[in-house]
Amino acid sequence: MTEPTTPATAAPAPVPPLDLTADVVALTRAICDVPSVSGDEGPLTDAVHAALAALPHLEVLRDGDTVVARTRLGRPARVVVAGHLDTVPIADNVPTRLVGEGARAELWGRGTVDMKAGVAVALSLAAELAEPLHDVTWVFYDHEEVAAELNGLGRVARTHPEWLEADLAILGEPTAGGIEGGCNGTLRAEVVLTGVAAHSARPWTGRNAVHLAGEVLRRLETYEPQAVDVDGLTYQESLNAVLISGGTATNVIPDRCVVTVNYRFAPSRTVAEAEQVVRDLFAGYEVRLTDAAPGARPGLTEPAARDFAAAVLATTGGQPTAKLGWTDVARFAQLGVPAVNFGPGDPLLAHKADERCPVDQIVSTRAALRAFLTPA
Repeated sequence: MTEPTTPATAAPAPVPPLDLTADVVALTRAICDVPSVSGDEGPLTDAVHAALAALPHLEVLRDGDTVVARTRLGRPARVVVAGHLDTVPIADNVPTRLVGEGARAELWGRGTVDMKAGVAVALSLAAELAEPLHDVTWVFYDHEEVAAELNGLGRVARTHPEWLEADLAILGEPTAGGIEGGCNGTLRAEVVLTGVAAHSARPWTGRNAVHLAGEVLRRLETYEPQAVDVDGLTYQESLNAVLISGGTATNVIPDRCVVTVNYRFAPSRTVAEAEQVVRDLFAGYEVRLTDAAPGARPGLTEPAARDFAAAVLATTGGQPTAKLGWTDVARFAQLGVPAVNFGPGDPLLAHKADERCPVDQIVSTRAALRAFLTPA
């Protein structure tokens, strides 16, 4: 009798070498067409590492699936240009496809917005600019789309902070080709309501904790979030209930209810100050802080940042605005490095099945960053 055999699992197809001298849109397609969902960045990281290691003007370093390449020209200032290599899961949107022609052309596919177009811009310029105006550290990191403790940029900040030393950091997060300075901070807290359990047929013998949440929700409903000016940019704050839980069975009066709130606060506030805002709003209730991350000030008053903003204005006409979400610019801020977000793609299309990026934004973003880094 012949024993059944298990079919061999096909090895993943090798990643073709990346041509960093190719047209930036073609390079974007090549990068997007290599699947790199968080945790599976290895093959793309290897390709990026190999392509950068072939450039004699760069010193190339690696930590796990994060690659750092830098010039060592002794320039007075240093700029970090960073982007993450991972994406959220693919939704039948790889390989990429080019839709439309001319100024209306768009590149469709996973990662085109978040944020492989920005990575392609950085890789293209890393290859071209052997003698940039400023020394440049190019950073391509892993695990941005998952739990913060896995973040490759955060890991390098802990283990090799000297790799990230700079006068300005530019993070290629999608901003539709404009500068978004700094970012809001974020805080999550639980407001805990305690009641007394009882049979639901005799509720007067207990105290319903879910009903007690009504006052918490009313305070949130009447809360007026602030618009806060920080170094010339306006950050819109928000405070919202994002989860509510309580109860154990359909015939039991719940003795506990938890309302989870998320506070997005201006970067002028510390985490401690933001926590106090939440505690003051829910005075009289048990409040438990569960997670918090500080924001980042715009940093646009620094000389290198002002020069960068001028280069973007001259190239695209875009004026800096505030980043209202949290991004990894906050990691640079914690290291004392002013940081901005700047990359092609509409952030509202990130993670969507119809993720797509205008080709002209990829080209114009590259032109603006090149203008900033190229000697006059």
